[in-house]
Amino acid sequence: MALQQITVATTVPVPPARAWALFTQPESITQWNFASDDWHCPSASVDLVVGGTHKAHMAARDGSFSFDFEGTYAEVVAPEAVTLVLGDGRRSRTTFAPVAGGTLVQTRFDPETENPPELQREGWQAILDNYRKYAERQATA
Repeated sequence: MALQQITVATTVPVPPARAWALFTQPESITQWNFASDDWHCPSASVDLVVGGTHKAHMAARDGSFSFDFEGTYAEVVAPEAVTLVLGDGRRSRTTFAPVAGGTLVQTRFDPETENPPELQREGWQAILDNYRKYAERQATA
C-alpha cells in the first residue's frame, strides 16, 4: 500500500519568477537547503530541463555525516511547477502560485518508508522555512 503524499508550504515576499529562481539556482540552493543549523548544503548542481539532474550535497557541519540528495527532473514549467523524481522513484512536485504579497510555494512529495511521515513533514517544512527566510533576505537586499 502506497503512503499518502505529504504537503508542505510557505509564502515568500517575491513574485513567482523570483521565487522560482531562488528555488532552482544552485548558488541559492546552498543558502537554504538544510533542515537545521547544524547541517548545511555545501554544493548543488542543477540541469533544469526534463531529464536533467538535480544534486544537493547535504552535510552535518561537524563532518559526522553527509549524503547526496539526487533526482531527475520530470517536469519543468518555469515559473509555475517543477517535479523531481528521486533515485528511489519517489516524486516531489513544487508549485509557485501568485498570492497577495508574494508567492505561495507548495511541495507535495511521496514519503519514504524508513521514517515516520510526521518526521518527514517536519524536516521538509524546516527546509522550506529556511527557503522562505532566504527569500525574505533577498527581497530586502
